[in-house]
Amino acid sequence: MKKIFILFAFITLFSSCNQYQKALKSEDISVKFIEATKQYDAAKYSKAIRLFEQIAPAYKGKPTAERLFYMYSQSLYKTKQYYLAGYQFESFAASYPKSEKVEEASFLGAKCFSKLSPVYSLDQVDTYKAIDKLQSFIDKYPNSTYMNEANSVVKELREKLEKKAFEIAKQYNTISDFKSAMVAFDNFILNYPGTPYKEKALFYKFDSAYQLAINSVPAKMEERLLDAKKMYNNLIKFNNSSEFKDKADTMLARIDNDLKQFSKIN
Repeated sequence: MKKIFILFAFITLFSSCNQYQKALKSEDISVKFIEATKQYDAAKYSKAIRLFEQIAPAYKGKPTAERLFYMYSQSLYKTKQYYLAGYQFESFAASYPKSEKVEEASFLGAKCFSKLSPVYSLDQVDTYKAIDKLQSFIDKYPNSTYMNEANSVVKELREKLEKKAFEIAKQYNTISDFKSAMVAFDNFILNYPGTPYKEKALFYKFDSAYQLAINSVPAKMEERLLDAKKMYNNLIKFNNSSEFKDKADTMLARIDNDLKQFSKIN
């Protein structure tokens, strides 16, 4: 009985593959469409794509085109071809604005760009593009069933940009470009007032001011030491029990000690 079942399964599989190959070679676009739909329904998206690619141009304007281009877009999405899927979903939404699938297509088209967004350390052009497209979707479909997911993806993308901005500012501190670091941290805190990185930003801004001050020429040192002391106060005012407090207190002691030489002069 088991052998008969295996033989039957093999025959079915062979027949299915044979039908698919025939459809690929067929000149009849309706045969290709039927087989592509069969492959799509079976979640064999890569096979479906090969057939959709062959017949898509010929189906434009036909009554079944809407169904074809929806399945084609979904197949690309399911196989993680997000650039092509995004293009196809946007094209679908523009071509069939009255379709019952237009809202879903608009959302998935925007979401495709979020899938193209790279890690925070790389160029974020696709991240900005994804945020713009998702925001356009949110504005257009404020009552959408996809609203929660859209907002969640936008939040995630913005957090990525926030982390990148923080790391850029921190990098200036790391390479000892302390003036640029202070400006970058000022801009970061201004642009992201509620950031979870604020305490770190305040400390590294203080550290940058401190390093700049203690390595200054005498003519600029007093002013810079006083500026660094203000930044210490900003850190402690933000969080009196900061994780950086011990290190910051040690730095403050050095600042106060260095300032003594100027009080003697004055």
